[in-house]
Amino acid sequence: MKLSVPKETKLKENRVSITPDVVKDLVKKGFEVQVESGAGVNSFFADEAYTAAGAQIVSDKNKIYSDADVVLKVNAPSSEEIAKMKKDAILMSFMWAATNPELVDACVKAGISSFSMDAVPRISRAQKMDALSSQANLAGYKAVIMAADTLGKIFPMMTTAAGTIRPSKVVIFGAGVAGLQAIATAKRLGAVVEVSDIRPETKEQVESLGGKFIEVKGDSSVKMEGGYVKGVSDEFLKAQQELVSKHVKEADIVITTALIPGRKAPVLVTEDMVKSMRFGSVIVDMAVEQGGNVVGSELNKTINKNGVTIIGEGNIPSLLPMNASDLYAKNIQTLLYHLADKDKFKWEMEEDITKGSLITHNGSAVHTSLKKA
Repeated sequence: MKLSVPKETKLKENRVSITPDVVKDLVKKGFEVQVESGAGVNSFFADEAYTAAGAQIVSDKNKIYSDADVVLKVNAPSSEEIAKMKKDAILMSFMWAATNPELVDACVKAGISSFSMDAVPRISRAQKMDALSSQANLAGYKAVIMAADTLGKIFPMMTTAAGTIRPSKVVIFGAGVAGLQAIATAKRLGAVVEVSDIRPETKEQVESLGGKFIEVKGDSSVKMEGGYVKGVSDEFLKAQQELVSKHVKEADIVITTALIPGRKAPVLVTEDMVKSMRFGSVIVDMAVEQGGNVVGSELNKTINKNGVTIIGEGNIPSLLPMNASDLYAKNIQTLLYHLADKDKFKWEMEEDITKGSLITHNGSAVHTSLKKA
């Protein structure tokens, strides 16, 4: 089976789907691997490293798609690139299928099967395949570092002969994977950390990391599915905003991480809340690519509103490409080994991981979320 690793073309994308270490293992298992020339350069993996690991370097972008039995990517290819793939070939990448109907249609028309890394179910035996978590972990860390670099003061309390510096206060919305890593990082740097999450069961995790939990009483509108928040009412969000507004007003840094798969990100920080913050405060909107948690945040821009800096970086894991690529490569490798051997895919259609991550197959959209739509 021939695996192809194209160079990522999305704006500001520095990651690569497969690293030389993973190539070495794939070749040992009997797979043939071809890598587009320069695919790993932005992640600091040279073509020579891939060649030494047993991969073939290909400079022809058309060939990297047309020759492949399986295309392995971080971001999904364009419709034009998908059209170059041979019928019955297989794509494995992030797809966000519920909000990308054109991508799904392109896969159906090309007659290819596709597996989405963001659709891998959150079950214990799929943890090593969970690319959402591996990337969110890094993003949570980096978000705090970005905020610290922008803030005009230090995080920890410091006593000097000239006086005592009070610790910075960080407010984090969301105690998922990214939020928990942000809590841990901010605490290690010496900040006072307060956390809001609509799931009361996260309180214990927040407190175990040294954060203070801002408790909002849940209601029946909060819908959970597979470890994700699938829905919440506008009334609940309003109640949450009212409770946390005073904490935001006193914060030096606010980091928002709330996402609802397949839907626009919920608004958590209103324009009035931004206006209430101290001059020189910093906000990092980690949900900006899905519409943003913060009113006024702009995708891939850092802006200043009323003296408050709002960072809207849309692809934070890409700012740590060595680690992000290494973890993602192991995620996709583990999923590939689960689905196939060197000769063929197993197509165990009722198996949980296969069923959960398979988007298109045999000329049809097969994922349950797309059938519902």
